[in-house]
Amino acid sequence: MPCRNPRRGVPHPGAFRAARRHGGCGTQEYSVQMDSAHTDPALAAFCPAVGNWFAQTLGSPTPVQAGAWEAIGSKEHVLIAAPTGSGKTLSAFLSAIDGLVREGQQQELPEQCRVLYISPLKALSNDIHKNLQQPLAGIADALLESGQAPVDIRAAVRTGDTSQAERARMAKHPPHLLVTTPESLYILLGSDSGRAMLGTVQAVIVDEIHALVGSKRGAHLALSLARLDALCAKPPQRIGLSATQKPIEQVAAFLTGQAPCRIVDTGHSRRRDLALALPESPLTPVMAGEVWTEIYEQLASLVRQHRTTLIFVNTRRLAERAARHLADRVGEEHVTSHHGSLSKEHRLEAEQKLKSGQLQALVATASLELGIDIGDVDLVCQIGSARGIATLLQRVGRSGHAVGAVPKGRVFPTTLDELVECAATLEAVRRGDLDALPPTPMALDVLAQQLVAEVACREWEESALFELVQRAQPYAELSRERFTQVVRMLAEGYTTRRGRRGAHLHRDAVQGQLRARRGARLIALTNGGVIPDQFDYDVILLPQGLKVGTLNEDFAFESLPGDIFQLGNQSYKVHKVETGRVLVEDAHGQPPSIPFWFGQAPGRTDELSAAVSRLRQQAGEQIQDGLEAGCQWLQKEYGLDTSAAEQLADYLGAGQQGLGAMPHQGCIVLERFFDETGDMHLVLHSTFGSRINRAWGLALRKRFCRQFNFELQAAALEDSIVLSLGITHSFPLEEVSRYLSPNSVRDVLIQALLDAPMFPTQWRWNASVALAVRRHLGNRKSPPAFQRNDAEDLMAVVFPDQIACLENLSGPREVPDHPLVHQTIEDCLTEVMDIQGLEQLLTRLQSGQIQVVCVDTTAPSAFCGEILNARPYAFLDDGDAEARRTMAVRQPQIGFE
Repeated sequence: MPCRNPRRGVPHPGAFRAARRHGGCGTQEYSVQMDSAHTDPALAAFCPAVGNWFAQTLGSPTPVQAGAWEAIGSKEHVLIAAPTGSGKTLSAFLSAIDGLVREGQQQELPEQCRVLYISPLKALSNDIHKNLQQPLAGIADALLESGQAPVDIRAAVRTGDTSQAERARMAKHPPHLLVTTPESLYILLGSDSGRAMLGTVQAVIVDEIHALVGSKRGAHLALSLARLDALCAKPPQRIGLSATQKPIEQVAAFLTGQAPCRIVDTGHSRRRDLALALPESPLTPVMAGEVWTEIYEQLASLVRQHRTTLIFVNTRRLAERAARHLADRVGEEHVTSHHGSLSKEHRLEAEQKLKSGQLQALVATASLELGIDIGDVDLVCQIGSARGIATLLQRVGRSGHAVGAVPKGRVFPTTLDELVECAATLEAVRRGDLDALPPTPMALDVLAQQLVAEVACREWEESALFELVQRAQPYAELSRERFTQVVRMLAEGYTTRRGRRGAHLHRDAVQGQLRARRGARLIALTNGGVIPDQFDYDVILLPQGLKVGTLNEDFAFESLPGDIFQLGNQSYKVHKVETGRVLVEDAHGQPPSIPFWFGQAPGRTDELSAAVSRLRQQAGEQIQDGLEAGCQWLQKEYGLDTSAAEQLADYLGAGQQGLGAMPHQGCIVLERFFDETGDMHLVLHSTFGSRINRAWGLALRKRFCRQFNFELQAAALEDSIVLSLGITHSFPLEEVSRYLSPNSVRDVLIQALLDAPMFPTQWRWNASVALAVRRHLGNRKSPPAFQRNDAEDLMAVVFPDQIACLENLSGPREVPDHPLVHQTIEDCLTEVMDIQGLEQLLTRLQSGQIQVVCVDTTAPSAFCGEILNARPYAFLDDGDAEARRTMAVRQPQIGFE
């Protein structure tokens, strides 16, 4: 009989973890299963050993596995979409393993890499490599049981953490199954040994593909895959895997470029146990310290009630703080944190302890939201809004990560606005909504990096290289003129005060030939990738000399010897601060401070913003019949408990009462009031999300600046924008909605963003990706001061108006048509902000499709609480937090009368 799931008593198909949990069965039981494996038509296509191993260990195939095997067997490119825990990864690998077994039965397998598995996370790559060992060992045993010689199929992992000895061994004896990351694939494509290994690849598996589509990292991978196609004698079959992808046709196009793709889609919906969890004290626009205490107590209670709990937060600082408070309640040995600033050893140890049951709770950021095998997680808690429907699904899907299991999640809103957003998120999940992935950018800085890397490996004819680039889906519409601009930039370089830089290619314009300059390959390999450099400092533990993590540059710079801080739920005492390094000692549990990190947080998705708007609009209509009617409606339609429904109805009712209208995507409210010093504050209640609001607020700030000759303060959040002016300015409130035109707002916003802090930061990142500014000099990291100076010198050459003295400028800055300038502006407009969304919004305003309500109030409405208390990440100017004019606003108590 087949192995049984000890929890359910039925065959347990799907994930690798199930196979490890059941282990191997006895010979007698196996011989029985040998005869029954072929009764399943999906398994009949496999050789007997493979089919029988699957049937004995995992039972019957899931629908996605059956569909995937048929599609993969046809040798077409395949995109597989199915819920988490349905066995997608094994469905992709088993077909490849079956092919290797069949070949190995006929002749000895050559030492050639046949299957390339790519995952966006190193931890996921390591996990897949470990999980591959079980089916390979099981199939080898099945061959022995049937009297056949086992086939020696080798798997290996290649990431940034792989040692030099392992890399050398891999180059000499290539594995048949290679597990890697997009960045490591780029490195392999740039080395002679790596190209020799990859030249025999027959299939490429891209896991968690949704995490790559829509980003520069995805554009980078698309070009690497196009380069791999050119390297192999026959372009490899591509197989994509993901649980959350929309629109699925766009993801398929990203996976295969111009080639057709077969889609196996069993949906993303599954039964889930999802609910809100609120503290006993009522929520407010800003979370009070005593309310945080109640949340920590609730979390500790949930941790005690479950065997393993995974707690997601949105910042690394909060991860450390929550881990500290939970450790005080459930014990330090039962809790730790997991985020990108911790050392790989700490993260791996935390994952293994959670998997083995030694940890009761793990507090994590997005570092664990993808499909890493962290064992049987009973509960997932989300602190604050996940800012996206798919993000919440991915995180909650870490629990119940097996076929037939039910994911369990609890969402803890921390403010009133987050209560609205979290309730809307849960309702969107119940409706089956999913966030649409943005188009993958045609990033010119990424193109420049990949061109240098490819030409450094072999000479290219320029037209042929252009055709290769266009085979990558993000660059299918790349014009020859823009391509030539990038090539010319890489050939001519830049002349700065430190000499000529960035000239990596020789270009024969007459013959159309490209070849690399001396040192180009080393520069491309040591400065590859698109992940921005935040200039974090390494934390080195003395006397061992071990790296335990990283700290933000500002936090490290301000630290003094003797300071104590926490990292990974451990206390460290600062011994010395050097350039790029903080030397620390074990503080032996002394009370620490919590470090901070700066970074870009994703804005709320358009689909979630629409869900928030829908909740506001419908609740506002119900509340017009009274607060009780609104509460009952929220309980019935949104499944909220009494406390959540009462708080939500009270908050929305108070805001609607104060404004005379409910802001939603069909109604924008302009609210004006004065503080006690006489300063004017204008709040635009716009529920379109922070990316559109940031663009609108920045463009409005520029318009006000030109009209009143006054640099006003501004901030933007997901549902509101605030503009703070002095007492000398007056204007009709209804005119503000007409200050910007959809036809000219792009030009206004470009001039505005050139003065914003986002532009120089994005410029440095893009220059480093394009290899114009080096992040590494040989085998050492380039100091932050060097990179900043090089980036500014480069800007002085390419875009002199940007750093020119403002007294010598008349009128708007003239923007040069340079690939890096074009890309930086495009990134600011489309990644940090949403210019297309703003243009559509202004078009609807202009046509009257959106109602505009203007109101002058004697005090700020209930909906102003969060924007008036906004943190620096929301500021649209570079003013200090303590100097904000909003600090003078007295905020009334929230309540519906």
